[in-house]
Amino acid sequence: MAQEAFEEIVETFEFLDDWEDRYRHVIDMGKAMDPLDDALKVPATKVDGCASQVWLHSKVEQGVLSFDGDSDAMIVRGLIAVLKGLYSGLPVDEVAKVDAVAELGRLGLNEHLSAQRSNGVRAMVERIRSVAAAA
Repeated sequence: MAQEAFEEIVETFEFLDDWEDRYRHVIDMGKAMDPLDDALKVPATKVDGCASQVWLHSKVEQGVLSFDGDSDAMIVRGLIAVLKGLYSGLPVDEVAKVDAVAELGRLGLNEHLSAQRSNGVRAMVERIRSVAAAA
């Protein structure tokens, strides 16, 4: 079961018929995120495996995962926003139960992202899962 925030993204995608509109929506979601403080853009928060620069700063408070992120690529910032909708606010023991491929597939992202972007999304999901598993 996906987070309510992610369900809202799914509903918006269902409303947008054209993939270009969906792509623009993802970019707008990224633009709407607060930028990550430069002090948090350090090697420990950098996600390897992404073609662009990506940082995820995760927190676990009272067993609940939250994270902020940033990227130098607008579409990737939007993908971070999508992943926040999917994972942020989940209890850490629920994170591994989320089938990210299936959930992101509901948005049609699997067919519309380049191989490099797909690898980057996988790397971000792995980072999120490892943070939750370590908590």
